[in-house]
Amino acid sequence: MSYQEINAPLRTIMTPGPVEVDPRVLRAMSTPILGQFDPAFTSIMNTVMSMVREVFQTKNQWAFPIDGTSRSGLEAVLGSVIEPGDKVLIPIYGRFGHLLTEIAERHGAELHLLHCEWGEVFDPEVVINEMKKVNPKVVAIVHGETSTGCMQPLAEIGKACREQDVLFIVDAVATIGGADVQTDNWHIDAAIGGNQKCISVPSGNAPITYNERIEKILLDRKKVERGIATDKELAEKSYHHPIKSNYLDLSQLQDYWSPRRLNHHTEATSMLYALHEGLRILLEEGLENRFARHKFHEKALIAGIEGMGLELFGDSRWKLPTVTCVKVPEGVDAESVRAMMLEQFGVEIASSFGPLHGKIWRIGTMGYSCRKENVLFALSALEASLIRHGVKVQTGAGVQASLDIYTNVNKAWQKA
Repeated sequence: MSYQEINAPLRTIMTPGPVEVDPRVLRAMSTPILGQFDPAFTSIMNTVMSMVREVFQTKNQWAFPIDGTSRSGLEAVLGSVIEPGDKVLIPIYGRFGHLLTEIAERHGAELHLLHCEWGEVFDPEVVINEMKKVNPKVVAIVHGETSTGCMQPLAEIGKACREQDVLFIVDAVATIGGADVQTDNWHIDAAIGGNQKCISVPSGNAPITYNERIEKILLDRKKVERGIATDKELAEKSYHHPIKSNYLDLSQLQDYWSPRRLNHHTEATSMLYALHEGLRILLEEGLENRFARHKFHEKALIAGIEGMGLELFGDSRWKLPTVTCVKVPEGVDAESVRAMMLEQFGVEIASSFGPLHGKIWRIGTMGYSCRKENVLFALSALEASLIRHGVKVQTGAGVQASLDIYTNVNKAWQKA
């Protein structure tokens, strides 16, 4: 039996992830394979660590990718820190707070949960007051909640965590590289990012960083597998629960990324090339310019949505700049509109989850997808599809409103 080669259709991807990959990243992925202990490759590993530190705005020693999707980074950090019976406080304001809960629960945490309506965020004082009641070992929270398009303020919570000697773990998957993530200034003990959103690299590894407060726990729980442990390591006894996962064991992974180069696993060579190039491009643009570009195209998208006569979901005070949520007009089949946009225009936007499924569309403006031509094309496809579904929109007004944003700035921005 013969099989045809892959011939993937060209898409304009405007979801909250994955997003379009920068062509320079795709080229980097075709770089010849090196052995994982080749000095040429370990030099690349060290450079990636340095770039991850810069993007997370931290001086932490430990900053490296976990091989796997963003979820692998979340599980590596939470699973390596949480021991059975540890109190973990998780404020939930969308789908991915529930994911943190799921992971913590599977690792034996004593869970303490806070909830607010999807589409809102927490007043930091609410979280801080609950911390005083619970006295948790860990507060774990999502920074940018793509299911609702909201971004949680973190600085006050992080300061309170440090004052109360609570570990502060942050899911920054949707914000790293697209919005400000100040790991050190916000007293974040561990932060987890993702490739496939604002960094514009294929899903396949998850950049993380953590400080010495986290490292102390890892060393207390450390257990090197028998086939590669030294005699001294085999003789050592720990009074802590060992980290359950071998593959996602941060205590061993940090040895792999250290000068020791512990032979833990075979590094995903081509994915590391991709991350190297994605981070290089990001830092070449500059963090402040990168954040400003995402806000600029967000502004143009919002102008087009509102110009069309549609309504945004959520409060602008805590809007996530990389995801714009749009209310589905009354009586409209949300999935039918999305299907038409994809089938007729090759434009993909996203639905949502749980209580918001079928009620909002989510449009991502992330990384390489965050470009003028993408915004204008997505607005055109959405307008045409809505008209075909019998929705009365301000015909042509959305694209024109967006064009007003693009033409009323200096020409440097128009290239962004």
